Amino acid sequence: MSVILTKMLFKIKLNISFKDEINTEISKSTVGWQLDHAIKVFNAVIEQAINSNPEDYKTSFNFKRSVLFRLGFLPRGKVRAPKAVLPPETILEANIEAQLQKAYANLKKIELLPETAFFNHHIFGVLNKKQTLRFIEIHTNHHLKIIRDILDK
Repeated sequence: MSVILTKMLFKIKLNISFKDEINTEISKSTVGWQLDHAIKVFNAVIEQAINSNPEDYKTSFNFKRSVLFRLGFLPRGKVRAPKAVLPPETILEANIEAQLQKAYANLKKIELLPETAFFNHHIFGVLNKKQTLRFIEIHTNHHLKIIRDILDK
C-alpha cells in the first residue's frame, strides 16, 4: 500500500477533532470541509479507476498535468470542486471516519489494478494508475496544507 497516501489518511484522521476550526484569511471553508472534500475526492477517483476498463486506456500529453504533477502543487482558489465531491452542509466526525475506512479499503483495491486502469480528470485528462495515485497525493496534500494554514493561527 502506498506509504505516502497512508500517511496522508492518518493526518486527515488526526485533524478530525479540529473540524469546526476556520480562518477566513486562509479559506472560507472549515477544516471539516477540507477533510470531507479531500476524502470524497480520494474515494471517487479510486472508484472511477476501479470501474474503468483498462483496455480503453489511451495515453495523451497534457501540459498542465506535466507541469503541476512535476511540481507536486495545485494553486489555491483556481478551481471549484465538482458537486459530486462537495461536503454536506453539516459535517459529522462519524461520516469522515466512515469515509476514511472506505479510503483505506480503496487504496488496497487500486494497488491490485493493472497499470492501465484509469481516471478521467476534467483538467488533467486521462490518468493511468500511477498518474491517478500521483493526483490523489497532490490533491490530498493541497488540502492538508490548507488545514495546516487554518490551524496555524
